[in-house]
Amino acid sequence: MKLLTRYLGREIYFSIALVFGALILLFAFLDLIHEMNIMQGQYGIGYVLLFVALTIPGHVYELFPVAVLIGTIVALVNLANHSELTIYRASGASLPDMLRALGKIGLPLVMLSFVCGEYIAPPSEQLAQKLRLKAFNSHTVQTFRSGVWIKDDQSFVNVKSVYSSTLLNDVSIYQFDDSYHLTRILNAEQGRFVKTGIWELNKVRETQFSPAGVTTASHPSQVWQSQVNPNVFSVLMVVPEQMSASDLYEYSSHLRDNHQQSARYEIAMWGKLIYPLAVWVMMVLALPFAGHQHRSGNASRKIFLGIVLGLLFHFIGRLFASIGALNDWQPFLSASAMSLLFLLLGLGMLWWTERR
Repeated sequence: MKLLTRYLGREIYFSIALVFGALILLFAFLDLIHEMNIMQGQYGIGYVLLFVALTIPGHVYELFPVAVLIGTIVALVNLANHSELTIYRASGASLPDMLRALGKIGLPLVMLSFVCGEYIAPPSEQLAQKLRLKAFNSHTVQTFRSGVWIKDDQSFVNVKSVYSSTLLNDVSIYQFDDSYHLTRILNAEQGRFVKTGIWELNKVRETQFSPAGVTTASHPSQVWQSQVNPNVFSVLMVVPEQMSASDLYEYSSHLRDNHQQSARYEIAMWGKLIYPLAVWVMMVLALPFAGHQHRSGNASRKIFLGIVLGLLFHFIGRLFASIGALNDWQPFLSASAMSLLFLLLGLGMLWWTERR
């Protein structure tokens, strides 16, 4: 049985690698066309090629379940057409044995998907965005026209532009007392991260509000004690789906502590933890496609159906997560709904195939 599992694994890995190669080339080519349309100034072909290369790990992570589904279907259908699966089953391998074999084969893929999504794709995507911003001599995209707004305990912080997660430009801090009365406004030309809980503000204008009146003062520099850390600003460099689960957890906690909406980031966090497990779901879904051998043209129809199912999983899963964030649904269910639905679909197809 171990020998058969190794042989099956070799065929599946080879097919997945071919599918991955085709999909990555396709998406990289589309990215290249898009970036070439916005080339200007320093952002030339060299920057474009580097940007496209840095976005590839993100595509690898996003396409993992789709590539596994299509690659597993291709491998199993080819084995079925050559009667190798029939020999596999005739050697004493039951359906539970097949599922256990696919579980062992899929484990390295699950781990690889998690490592890519947690440790490779997020920093690569952030670096790609910083590279393009630097080439355009621009700042990060602003959350609002007035800049980025963050709640920090009893203060509201406005940052007009973010050069990097540790360097802020045009910072305004509005501090309130326990009765929600404005007590002080700090306006600084620049803010620089020093260490945890400490920022240095440069060229500061301070306005104090008290029952006695309003007073103003200017300072060349001033220490700003805040729980806001660089990770909060690095979040603004990429969309939640391209962040790591640890960063999403930290930022979600920050939003909850400040009584702000965190549903989108919590859904993205659970999605990051659950998405690698979709590899096993796709393998279960692929197994029924090899249940019967018919005419040779049937193989292409099965592969096409697998492509459709993979794309539906990818795009409808994102749509469902977005709807969950808009309607404030339970984050875990919003993130796992599509995986559970496709798992039930795969088990139902297996039951139907075995009955036939």
